[in-house]
Amino acid sequence: MTAMEWFTGPDYWLSRLVFQRGLALLYLVAFLSAALQFRALIGERGMTPVPRYVAYVPARRAPSVFQLHYSDRFFAAWAWGGTLLAAAVAGGAADAVPLGAAMALWAALWALYLSIVNVGQTWYGFGWESLLLETGFLAIFLGNADTDPPVLVLWLMRWLLFRVEFGAGLIKLRGDPCWRDLTCLHYHHETQPMPGPLSWFFHHLPGPLHRVEVAANHVAQLVVPLALFTPQPVAGVAAAVIICTQLWLVASGNFSWLNWVTILVAFSAVDGSALADLLGLPAHSLAPAPPSWFVALVLAATALVVALSYWPALNLISPQQRMNMSFNPYHLVNTYGAFGSVNRSRYEVVIEGTDAEHLTDGTPWREYEFKGKPGDVRRLPRQFAPWHLRLDWLMWFAAISPGYARDWFGPLVERLLTGDRDTLRLLRVNPFPGTPPRHVRARLYLYRFTTWRELRETGAWWHRTLIGEFLPPTRLAGS
Repeated sequence: MTAMEWFTGPDYWLSRLVFQRGLALLYLVAFLSAALQFRALIGERGMTPVPRYVAYVPARRAPSVFQLHYSDRFFAAWAWGGTLLAAAVAGGAADAVPLGAAMALWAALWALYLSIVNVGQTWYGFGWESLLLETGFLAIFLGNADTDPPVLVLWLMRWLLFRVEFGAGLIKLRGDPCWRDLTCLHYHHETQPMPGPLSWFFHHLPGPLHRVEVAANHVAQLVVPLALFTPQPVAGVAAAVIICTQLWLVASGNFSWLNWVTILVAFSAVDGSALADLLGLPAHSLAPAPPSWFVALVLAATALVVALSYWPALNLISPQQRMNMSFNPYHLVNTYGAFGSVNRSRYEVVIEGTDAEHLTDGTPWREYEFKGKPGDVRRLPRQFAPWHLRLDWLMWFAAISPGYARDWFGPLVERLLTGDRDTLRLLRVNPFPGTPPRHVRARLYLYRFTTWRELRETGAWWHRTLIGEFLPPTRLAGS
């Protein structure tokens, strides 16, 4: 063995290729989502404007280029620039340039998106934002075609995957009792934030199969991740199991890019050479020994991740485990987890408007339709992931408790009353295409999936029951 043979893992060349190209595509989705949604959410006239946020949150808590300057035009250029850069990397740009330039491209993607997340406020308060950033940071040090993948970074990827899966498993066992009695999936497919086109069918699987789903989830998240730290082929098999369970989640709901990032990280534990042989790909030629400066940077990054791992490791063993938390403003080495508790019932906030000047019991109201969240009971839920419909997701939280919507629901209603075009673009149906309504109200409904019989008789995927008023009829002041 030469002095540097310990540093690289040539068997993982295909694993790295799949991971890097896939991650670049997810960056593209993330930047494109930001470019197309930001004006209504965090723009200068958005519901929670960036200028107001950075006025009281210092740069040390939220490092971002937008701490120095913000305008909608500048943000748009930033997001579209990230989109173009991600598209270039997905097309192979990072493998067509020298190693140092490739690292710079990946570092630029990470820094560009970090600036967006750190001023995104509640709209970007999801665990998969931190997961994308942590994964993107590690991608900087994976190298390109000029060198074989560094073994240390591959191990850091496994450590990340372990925290994602094992943390999610622990938060479930420590949380809702239905995870322990294997009944959570009697409810989850119906009450999850944004059901997909197959969620109705998953919900109607037999009860015993739901219990099998939960038990299999516990195995996949609490047992299988331990095998990631074993030699091949066991580690590769463990990664394959995780990939399969993530694809099950992709099929059963819409969780933005959470599952897709997890799948890509899992590829870091797959023996690429064995996969290449299976696919009949040509044998990989060993790359030259990596330059010393690259080795030094990888060692420094490894030391940084090891040091920052203290807090998430402590969180894993804590009885008061927290989920989806970053311990530093750079979103490096975070803690993850989801659905520590599962809703037993699904509530939806339905927003309506009327152009009537005076309100009576007979006033006709028309509903605003969202792209992803349930509304029209006859509309089959759509598949959007890995796309992230940020407003739709927060509407789910609003239905759980008005407190989740305190900062943005009033501004949303105001923008509907003024017919704000950027806000209306986030919706599927605007029932007032000509002039905006005079009054807007919001009502709370209990939704449930219909039965097979109800579906056949009515054609409706949902049944809903009015619970009460979420927001009384509101009009613009002085109108």
